[in-house]
Amino acid sequence: MRATCLAAVLLLAASLSSAEEAGAKPAEKGKEPASLFDGKTLNGWKVTGCEAVVEDGAILLKAGNGMVRTERTYKDFVLEVDWKALKADNWDSGVFFRCGDAPPGKHWPQLYQSNLRKGIEGDVEELPAARSKGLTKAHEWNHFKLTLKGAHAELEINGQPAWKTDGVTVPEGFIGLQAEIPGGGQFLYRNITVLEL
Repeated sequence: MRATCLAAVLLLAASLSSAEEAGAKPAEKGKEPASLFDGKTLNGWKVTGCEAVVEDGAILLKAGNGMVRTERTYKDFVLEVDWKALKADNWDSGVFFRCGDAPPGKHWPQLYQSNLRKGIEGDVEELPAARSKGLTKAHEWNHFKLTLKGAHAELEINGQPAWKTDGVTVPEGFIGLQAEIPGGGQFLYRNITVLEL
């Protein structure tokens, strides 16, 4: 009887160990946020029309008019990103979502950009209800949490609700960081994660 109980206990322990090992594997889609930036390289990103480098664990948009975008596209997701404007005044950049590449002769895609221009941080021009005011901190790190599900989009800035709206017509696209250095100054981005829904 003791041998049977001991065998059952050992079998249970082996099963639990196997389950723990299975849990150590990469999370399934939609279970855990995936890091889009490893803090050391631009692996997984495509740089066009600008100069971007990694500095102190952040992406520094250093020069030019262009974009740093993901190599793959995304549909429904929660994007989280920290950003900081380095220009003293009149800074300008943006976080693109569900975007394509820039059309020929243009620096940036046509849709969609959550703006990072001073005074309208978080606004999306093509979505009239996507307007925000007073939730960002000048010359400090700010946190965006952008959720896309079907035609619905919503944004939190520094943990506060900024806006919720419908009307997103593009079902899938890249995630991008806008470089507008000559006019908008340098920007830093870090802690970039995406949770696919």
